[in-house]
Amino acid sequence: MGRVSIWMRPEQAQRSGPGRRPGYSRAQITATAIRIADAEGLDATTMRRIGQELGTGAMSLYRYVPRRDDLIDLMVDAVAGEIEVPDRPSGDWRADLSLVAHQTRAAGLRHPWQVTLARRPTLGPHSLRVYDFALGALDGFGLHIDAMTTLSSMVGNYVDSAVRDEIGWLEHARHTGMDRGQWMAEYVGPYVGQVVASGKYPMFIRNIREGRLSHQPPDERFQYGLDHVLNAIAAVLPAPPTRKASDAGRPTAPDAC
Repeated sequence: MGRVSIWMRPEQAQRSGPGRRPGYSRAQITATAIRIADAEGLDATTMRRIGQELGTGAMSLYRYVPRRDDLIDLMVDAVAGEIEVPDRPSGDWRADLSLVAHQTRAAGLRHPWQVTLARRPTLGPHSLRVYDFALGALDGFGLHIDAMTTLSSMVGNYVDSAVRDEIGWLEHARHTGMDRGQWMAEYVGPYVGQVVASGKYPMFIRNIREGRLSHQPPDERFQYGLDHVLNAIAAVLPAPPTRKASDAGRPTAPDAC
């Protein structure tokens, strides 16, 4: 079929019955690939390795997932399925985008291999569900769809950057045995002291003396940055409509029973 999107390929029916080898599903293959990637990294998720985990040969799995790009699309979309959002936005855009941001961060930390994919575009059903919810949170302000997409992407790009940084520190701690605080105090601390004493780089020195963000727990650092991104979005959104003075005190129509 050529390079046709996995989302356009009907899934092969599973084989079963006496004398037949058991069939598999994309969901089984994807879940197995994610388990391997979580434990050993994305490079370990070969069809040969997945086949070993499932007790079959790699070639039999290509009937279900023809290419590695297809497998990665399925994996990314399966992780997007872990992002729990309501069926429709609540009407509070800030709360809705915050929900997407925190859920996306949690999923990213559970599956650190995703940081290597650099916002890989995929159009699977779970990814589209989250995409629609995030854009829907910004609907109703009279913005062009390009503006809505750009504002929503600001949140997504911030989350990706924050998760990448957080995973980087976790990996650093795993390899060196030093957490962020220990690294700053014990490893770079003496050098930073020299830089401060030199009087050069005044903004860096000010950050060392006054900055608190690098000493905060990861959850607080994430929220601090997210609040600034949301504040930037709020600055360009039209103000909510105000009630006319003539409407003040006027009773509202009762809800229909």
